[in-house]
Amino acid sequence: MADFTIPTVDLSPFFEDPGDQSRQKKADDAIEIIREACSHYGFFQVVNHGVPEDLMRRALELSRAFFECSYEDKLKCRPYPGAPLPAGYSKQPDNSPDKNEYLLMFPPGSSLNIYPDYPPELREVLEQVFTYMAKTGMLLEDILNECLGLPKNFLRGYNADRSWDFMVALRYFEATEHENNGISEHEDSNCITFVFQDEVGGLEVRKNGVWIPLVPKKGHLVVNIGDVIRVLTNNKFKSATHRVVRSKGQFRHSYAFFYNLQGDKVVEPLPQFTSDIGELPKYRGFLYKEYQQLRLRNKTHPPSRPEDVIHITHYAIPTAL
Repeated sequence: MADFTIPTVDLSPFFEDPGDQSRQKKADDAIEIIREACSHYGFFQVVNHGVPEDLMRRALELSRAFFECSYEDKLKCRPYPGAPLPAGYSKQPDNSPDKNEYLLMFPPGSSLNIYPDYPPELREVLEQVFTYMAKTGMLLEDILNECLGLPKNFLRGYNADRSWDFMVALRYFEATEHENNGISEHEDSNCITFVFQDEVGGLEVRKNGVWIPLVPKKGHLVVNIGDVIRVLTNNKFKSATHRVVRSKGQFRHSYAFFYNLQGDKVVEPLPQFTSDIGELPKYRGFLYKEYQQLRLRNKTHPPSRPEDVIHITHYAIPTAL
């Protein structure tokens, strides 16, 4: 067993009176822990994050009940035709290396959330969770802004459009005798991802070539940095490599909230991490929606060869790495 624990950060100082001197010390300590985690492996956990623990628990109960419905009933919530991402119920293709089914939703009120026969209480709870998660995303974005020494509100201005955020409720199938992969190792393509999981666990992060399990803890949110932050910082902050391992005899339930980027934004290393400090950019610029489409294709049409799976290295400048 590796001697390593994912750090846990208390976010309560960021909800307190900013004029309180003791509050500032606690906030500075939290910022330093997050800066260190993002610089080395891109993963940490947060508590006192503003999302009510009872709401998280109820969301898991309701999604568990939904996924226990018959396949025919779940198909009543199948994706709305024409959506850029499949809002509603979906299941991974049979030939996919990933073994899960999920409900995907966009921000409350989005026209992309139009699908029939959605369980009313589940919809209401998901919308509440979504709203809280978006607020936590903005808070973490501001904290990352400070960790990086960027001008005040820089990241918030760069990423002001929340319409591309989305959230998934997931159920991973039981492991079989010969296969226990739930979701293959990968890095997230977005800015910041938040995860909460049931007691089954299975989420793991790779650090220095070793897979570290994240033991589920009530009220905790797992936070990982995505490829957008990795590129903007020219690899100063890491996008975490992670996976899900399934358990025998148990389904795993979790939620993942993707604090995203508007699709028409250009993603490229910022001058603060390149020309301003004499460093060459490690990535060429690209439209975020282009990358999102390539990553989505990984899911809908899984490549037959692992080397054909698209990662952020698709945009890497070889001489700069």
